[in-house]
Amino acid sequence: MDSSIQDSNLKVSVTNRQILSIALPITLAIFIPQINLLVNSIFLGRLSVEALGNAGITGVFYLIFAVAGNGLNNSMQSVFSNYAGAGNTIEFKTILAQGIRISLRFAAGCILFTWLIAPFIMRAVSDPIAYPAEMEFLRIRIFGLPFLFLFQMGNAFLVASLNSRYLMIGFICEALINVLFDYLLIFGKAGFPELGFNGAAIASIIAEISGFIVVLIVLNRTGLKQKYQLLRSFKYNAVISGKVFKVAVPLVLQYIISVSTWLAFFLLIESRGSDARAISNTMRNVFGLAGVFVWAFASTSNAMVSNLMGQKREDLVIPVIIRISCWSFSFAAIICALLNIFPDLFFRLFGQGENFVQQGIPVIRIVTIGILFMSIANIWLNGVTGTGKTRVNLAIEIVAISLYMIYTWYFMKIRYTSLQLAWSNEFVYWTAIFIMALIYLKNGKWKTNFSNTR
Repeated sequence: MDSSIQDSNLKVSVTNRQILSIALPITLAIFIPQINLLVNSIFLGRLSVEALGNAGITGVFYLIFAVAGNGLNNSMQSVFSNYAGAGNTIEFKTILAQGIRISLRFAAGCILFTWLIAPFIMRAVSDPIAYPAEMEFLRIRIFGLPFLFLFQMGNAFLVASLNSRYLMIGFICEALINVLFDYLLIFGKAGFPELGFNGAAIASIIAEISGFIVVLIVLNRTGLKQKYQLLRSFKYNAVISGKVFKVAVPLVLQYIISVSTWLAFFLLIESRGSDARAISNTMRNVFGLAGVFVWAFASTSNAMVSNLMGQKREDLVIPVIIRISCWSFSFAAIICALLNIFPDLFFRLFGQGENFVQQGIPVIRIVTIGILFMSIANIWLNGVTGTGKTRVNLAIEIVAISLYMIYTWYFMKIRYTSLQLAWSNEFVYWTAIFIMALIYLKNGKWKTNFSNTR
């Protein structure tokens, strides 16, 4: 592994080359686990349509905690990038240490919640037939969360320190291990026990542990650990922890609220039969695949805006968001076009019948249009994150989610006509997000920032 690292100047510039140098490695890093999730669903689809449907509910439940960790990750990235833009990299070691302390405590709370409280919630709202398998899966799956959070902390540092090219190493290793153990443990190959649905949970835990180990190796082998004196002390630092909490708490709540409503959506779909559940789970994979570029450019927007705020170049924030939005839309449009040209090929991957394919095609048309809305709105929302005004993020999320849930409830429970109309709720959500984020960023009130130099 190349031991060379970025020089001490971590101030970004508003150029296409700078944007792509940050975004493309993140894209690959995100793309690999999404392929991993797709393969996981393919394996479960070939196990049974019930297993594929159950994967939708359990996947979204775990996703609530995973994206909460991602909210912490994004807040860490904002704080890292702000310090980088201000040229103060000496505090990187303290920021990372405080992030690790916070993430491990949060992971412990999530595990306790899943074991002690989640059974009452899941029993009340899920299909009684599917509940035992879903709950058993979740009780296993949740133990991968601490390792996922630690992996995310390392990735936040790599992006903020302009070393996003190293992200792909950990993700490639994690994905390969997950696919391997999915095959071995779901179907009981090469002398491994045949664990079926639960085999996917154990495979994911093994992969997340592997990803965490690999990111530690990357930090050591690249010299980044030595250069920034990382992981030498985990002593509590009230000032840095306070800054992380100030940015993180609204962002974590925003992410939890966002995905919790998606869980509510999947629970409403439960009453529409196993095919609707299975098709909706494949739509989750569509969002994962087509949204790869969107989330990568959204992360880039967060990092670059935070960095520019640290540089006190607030005049460049709107121009960089516009430029990143154009790149995000362009890449998302290519993926969505391919999915619309070859939808039957995509659905046949899951090993279901012709009826499944024909029911799924109208839904994928609607979902891909929603992804185009997301490709712009998410960049602007992460621009708000980059300013450090994460309370505004939370307010935007609450309003958008309220509109989303009203629309969803109406077209799922009161006036249900088709699954594709139900999935059009994504238009409502992302349009609301974009309008509110645009208005906020255009009014300029965010220009009183959270820079560590003040």
